[in-house]
Amino acid sequence: MASKGILAKLISNSHAQPSPEFLKKLKAQTGAVKRIGKDLAYYDVEAVQQQKRIDKLIADGADEHDVRKQKEVLEETHQMMPDGKKRLADAQRDLADVLDKFLKTATPEAAAAEEVVAAKALLEEAKA
Repeated sequence: MASKGILAKLISNSHAQPSPEFLKKLKAQTGAVKRIGKDLAYYDVEAVQQQKRIDKLIADGADEHDVRKQKEVLEETHQMMPDGKKRLADAQRDLADVLDKFLKTATPEAAAAEEVVAAKALLEEAKA
């Protein structure tokens, strides 16, 4: 997260429109939240597919070594999820902090900027 001085400078130009630096930072943080969320969704899908693959191998009487290896792959997928959830929560918190600080001083016009609205919508979606 940016230091308070840098963040204050980015936000301080919020008279009519957010500063380009602030918008760039906001877009980057919004993109990070989206990317991490997609990663987590992918892990969920991958885990389901991997479990189906394991079930099929077992049903087909596959070699025990092959089944064990596929179970290891499934376990690796499950191990990625807690870290991904933590990274998502951290990214959402950082985005919310920057957005809240900005909105405290922003004019209605600045608060209606496309990037600001998109960031707010993403955070609302995460709460649902």
